Amino acid sequence: MPEQTHILCVDDEPRVLEGLVLNLRRYYRVSTAINGQKGLAIIDGDDPPAVVVSDMRMPEMDGAAFLSQVKQRSPDTVRILLTGQADLDSAIAAVNHGQVFRFLTKPCGPQIFLSAIQAGVDQHRLITAERELLEKTLRGSIKALTEILSLTNPLAFGRAMRLKGQASDLVAGLGVPLTWQIEVAVMLSQIGCVTLPAATNEKLYYGKPLNAEETELTQRLPALSLQLLESIPRLEAVRAILQAQDQNFDGSGAAHSAVQGESIPLGARILRLVLDYDTLEAAGSDPALAIGTLQGRKGRYDPKLLEVLARLKSKTVTQGLSEVGLAAVRPGMFLVQDVMSTTGLLLVARGHEVTQGLLYRLRNMASGSIREPLVVFAPAEPKRSTLIGRSAV
Repeated sequence: MPEQTHILCVDDEPRVLEGLVLNLRRYYRVSTAINGQKGLAIIDGDDPPAVVVSDMRMPEMDGAAFLSQVKQRSPDTVRILLTGQADLDSAIAAVNHGQVFRFLTKPCGPQIFLSAIQAGVDQHRLITAERELLEKTLRGSIKALTEILSLTNPLAFGRAMRLKGQASDLVAGLGVPLTWQIEVAVMLSQIGCVTLPAATNEKLYYGKPLNAEETELTQRLPALSLQLLESIPRLEAVRAILQAQDQNFDGSGAAHSAVQGESIPLGARILRLVLDYDTLEAAGSDPALAIGTLQGRKGRYDPKLLEVLARLKSKTVTQGLSEVGLAAVRPGMFLVQDVMSTTGLLLVARGHEVTQGLLYRLRNMASGSIREPLVVFAPAEPKRSTLIGRSAV
């Protein structure tokens, strides 16, 4: 038997709650709360309801304020407001501000009430089904692009993986979550590298100086990345990050945008910083020198982000860092140095997380064809990606 849909009813009058439950319990799994705070505790729990029905007039937190909080905490939960004639203006305002799906006036007959609840359940199913479809489509598109990058340009893919790790550490140090939009923007910031000559890609990867022609080519990369992502839906925030990545914090820089300071998307500020730090580190600068160089570029970076990066880099990571033979490498470890063949060919770029597929590929190579030992980092818990699956390489 399929599990019943969860409905939450909130009203400060116990007898009203009993009546609502009486109408609903034959068809739905019903929770109740006698005020907004207790209702929010249920919303924040492990089983948020598909539909919430709230009375308008309640002490401390009225129905409109409660449903506004529900919208922020559980956007997929469909919100219905019960109101008397005297509260119609407030109910209409709540609808216009997008806080509720529907409002019902008291007294409300059982059939009208049940029809409204069922409409709310149908709306919830529509929202969740559309989101699931979009997420699968989006995830598949991003996975395809990153796999193309890993196959056609391992150097650019290796750099993208390093950048993702830097961005993840940076937002963790900032105390905010790494959203999938930021993660995708960082990973796909290198997708335009598929158009670069191999020699230019190698210079970028190792932080070597570029000539005038190569500099011009690399300056086109953000625009190329934007073109490649143009036809993928729901990537507006990702494209905004990529478009603003050259914008300096003080407002100077790229001519296409007049925004500055915290008006620049957080993802763009992060991407600008980790790109420049990675370039310095790849060129051979130790963390202290790289941070000092960035700090000397006045006005380019978000001072808060730069402070967090400086703090992170001041802590030298030694625990979990080791040199091991290929036989000792395990999935979940991270490659700290490039994996090279004995003839000097780059096999796997540093920054890669070791997957079972990657390990299988390396172990299938001819005996003695890989330079050992390998320098790896073994975190206490393997890092998890918010959207992009692990590389299949």
